[in-house]
Amino acid sequence: MSHALEQEYDVVVVGGGPGGSTVASFVAMQGHRVLLLEKEEFPRHQIGESLLPSTVHGICRLLGVTDELAEAGFQKKNGGTFRWGVNPEPWTFDFAVSEKFSGPTSFAYQVERMKFDQLLLENSRRKGVDVRERCSVVDVLEEGGRVCGVRFDDAEGVRREVRATYVVDASGNKSRIQSKVGGERTYSDFFRNIALFGYYEGGKRMPAPKTGNIICASFSLGWFWYIPLSDELTSVGAVLRREAAVDLIQGDREKVLDQLIAECPLIADYLSEARRVTDGPYGEIRVRKDYSYIQEKFWRPGLVLIGDAACFIDPLFSSGVHLATYSALLAARSINTALRGGIAEDDCFREYEDRYRREYYLFHDFLVQFYDVDKDERAYFDEAKKVTRGSASEAESFVELVGGGASDEAALVRPGAIISDERKAGLLGQLPKMHWEGSRIQAQALLGESSGDQPLREGGLVESTDGMHWAVFEPAGA
Repeated sequence: MSHALEQEYDVVVVGGGPGGSTVASFVAMQGHRVLLLEKEEFPRHQIGESLLPSTVHGICRLLGVTDELAEAGFQKKNGGTFRWGVNPEPWTFDFAVSEKFSGPTSFAYQVERMKFDQLLLENSRRKGVDVRERCSVVDVLEEGGRVCGVRFDDAEGVRREVRATYVVDASGNKSRIQSKVGGERTYSDFFRNIALFGYYEGGKRMPAPKTGNIICASFSLGWFWYIPLSDELTSVGAVLRREAAVDLIQGDREKVLDQLIAECPLIADYLSEARRVTDGPYGEIRVRKDYSYIQEKFWRPGLVLIGDAACFIDPLFSSGVHLATYSALLAARSINTALRGGIAEDDCFREYEDRYRREYYLFHDFLVQFYDVDKDERAYFDEAKKVTRGSASEAESFVELVGGGASDEAALVRPGAIISDERKAGLLGQLPKMHWEGSRIQAQALLGESSGDQPLREGGLVESTDGMHWAVFEPAGA
């Protein structure tokens, strides 16, 4: 039996991970009524532990959790280290190479997702979101060709229905409702990979300032990630081509992982004195497959897919949380604008889909080139510049892309770009000191003028000065 909830909402968000909590918070911060339904009870294990500067200094700053992140004790990372390509020695990139991330924003965090995700979910509660855990969405409600709510089982197993103007599917790659948007999910023929991963204590660390860097090391069957989550805990995973992995992972997972580690000298050395965690939430050796896919459609009237529900590429450049939270920001702009009125719904959500697809394909197209291990790092930097088509140098282009800043979103790469009126006067006096933000666009944003955003296409929209809506583009001098 279904029981209608007493209250209707402006938005129902399905899934409480980084994408879901981010879009819920951004919409609630505009005064809209938001319900978030999460099937599990937090904290819970999740992979995708290496964040990008754009998430830490862009999205998280807009969410108001910067201080909480700093106080959580997460491992700082200044860049990444690769044993990749024809260069036999590991090579390193630093986020500080890019002007977009230099200065105080030239780092990110390695996070235990159980802690990070709960931090964002609790922030949603504080922002006024009605957060309900252990609630499993089973279907959407439809009326007149439009999605108008969801049907779900609550924590006591009672089947309920709730109506809303918009439903956001942020429930990940195993979404039960993504097919309701229409169209097909297409899996990549190139990124047909499987990951086998576990956690270790006592693994080695690189010397400072590289101590917190993620290490990616290629070997004959694929590549390894090595993510220092704390002084003691390390996430270690082998990403294998499907044809090489199927037979291997059908056996004893621990033996297989040990065998793979032995075949990658760099990782074997770093784990030579380590022991695998065998109990608690990190005690299981897990498998993740079907990495790269994209939906034919990202939205239909009343329903929008964000994060992994819409697309996922590959874990190599830690783009998962970035794509989830960036798509959440884009979707929130579309929802906030449509709810406010003044711009057609179709235009709002076309802008969302165009921009999210662009970001997806930036990473996708570069990763296709990066998986060619018969090059050196200079060739990879060249490829990054070709893909991003920017004016930065080759090395800067590489860092901008892998740091999540290639879209040139002011909200992601300029931490002071979206500010309250109360802070403007004080910041204006500091402009000469802010050499690390010293761009024309930053100055305009501080003054509350155009963010410098440009439409992707003729007739396209641009971000508003508050960062939370879309606006009609008005050319200079028009």
